[in-house]
Amino acid sequence: MKRLAVIDIGTNSIHMVLAEIGKGFSYKIVDRIKEMARLGDGTFTSQRLSPEAMDRGLTVLKRFSMLAKNKGFDPIVPIATSAVREAKNGGDFLKLVRKELGLRVRVITGEEEARLIYLGVRNTMDLDHFPAMIVDIGGGSVELMACTQKRLKFVRSLKLGAIRLKDQFLKADIPDKKMIRRLENQVSQTLKKSLTSKKHDSQFNQLVATSGMAGNLAEIIYLSRTGRPLSQIDMATIELDEVREVERLLRTKDTQTRLNIPGLDPRRVDTLYSGVLVLRILMERIGVKQARISDKAIREGVIYDFIQQHQEGLRAEQEIPHIRRRQVLLLARRYQYPKNHAHHVAKLALSLFDQTQTLHQLGDREREWLEYAALLHDIGHHIRENKHHKHTYYLITHADLPGFSSEELGIMANVARYHRRGQPTIRHKGFRLLNRDQKKVVPCLSAILRIADGLDRSHFSVIRKISIEPGKPLRLHVFFRYDPELELWTTERRMKLFEKTFHCRIELKPAPIAMKTVA
Repeated sequence: MKRLAVIDIGTNSIHMVLAEIGKGFSYKIVDRIKEMARLGDGTFTSQRLSPEAMDRGLTVLKRFSMLAKNKGFDPIVPIATSAVREAKNGGDFLKLVRKELGLRVRVITGEEEARLIYLGVRNTMDLDHFPAMIVDIGGGSVELMACTQKRLKFVRSLKLGAIRLKDQFLKADIPDKKMIRRLENQVSQTLKKSLTSKKHDSQFNQLVATSGMAGNLAEIIYLSRTGRPLSQIDMATIELDEVREVERLLRTKDTQTRLNIPGLDPRRVDTLYSGVLVLRILMERIGVKQARISDKAIREGVIYDFIQQHQEGLRAEQEIPHIRRRQVLLLARRYQYPKNHAHHVAKLALSLFDQTQTLHQLGDREREWLEYAALLHDIGHHIRENKHHKHTYYLITHADLPGFSSEELGIMANVARYHRRGQPTIRHKGFRLLNRDQKKVVPCLSAILRIADGLDRSHFSVIRKISIEPGKPLRLHVFFRYDPELELWTTERRMKLFEKTFHCRIELKPAPIAMKTVA
């Protein structure tokens, strides 16, 4: 089971979800962690991340990455949004994260952020077939997505985030009428321009609100409505009149009094008002009286996106638990290897290896190298048929195969390189780079692979199995169905390396397999 950690470096909070991807590309969230690092405090007025904010962010990321690694979640996929994206020193922060933690953070655009949010919501909530609006009110930006269940119609990333608006417009603990009027005008004009330009005004039958701000607003409303805490944020509904009432409460009270509002997250005491105001104006603008809350958003979208982009690798991981074999097969598939031929040659090569162990006296490690070289020996055809064995050598030596050392790749590449013709010689640079022991192993494995490949010259698995009869000469019994002439002719011409390496002569002994008759 693939274990994936997604870290969302937001303007207000840093979130991490730990997910297990199972069969059928489904996933299960096993843990969620959030800390309010307030990375964006002051960023949108100074256009810089403050040293204090960067320290807070780095501390949280250290804790999160260590937790993910200790629990065995790999890979870790970190993304950053508007605060890092817009700060002039955002690149310095990313360099610091990479240097200290080894994490390569991907900074995403507002449009990409919206797409990922849509993926997260669409795959967990029924949006019907009618136009819906999804809104995510973050600390730095607001993402709007007009969509149906099947497609994203348009996206807008607006600079209306709760921290940004607080920094720009709310200069007093209790904002005066002038501040509020300027704030409302900015939000109204931005939404009007954004929605009218796409001619989608008042054409939405439902609104879905995501983000921590929307979730905290729902908690306040449900406590007021029922007197009980909200048991589940996902799929909760809030009414426009209730949103207006919470907005009025937040607008008319100072910080200390706001903290007494039941359900209010103290960490949002200074930013919730501006976020609620954006939601209220949006609901009025598009003409909806109710909003549904989704607790799925960008992090779940990243998981779905990861699954879509890595289906082949995930499928291989589920089918082939052994990491080294899996990496070899992924490389083979990448270069469109002839699957049936490669696997049949590998089977014949391993049979020949096992039956000649007294000659070569090699072990399990060399046996594994032989199998992988056999599976990869023809991938050079992807570049060019002529001299494909040399192209195979190049592709293997330049492959990034987790679980293999560069020395192992060099041995496998040389074994595959000599599967057709030519003798391993120090005149060839690739062979010359090997050490003394490796130079002894390569001719042994190449000689075996060369015979196995000859025994499937037609690529039709005509030779079903082989059997070695010891003696002088060494008799190679070849069991076949159909006509084996091409295979025998080719093998006869490929035995010289084997005979030279093991100081013996081979004699081919064809042995037909009786065909079953059908009544």
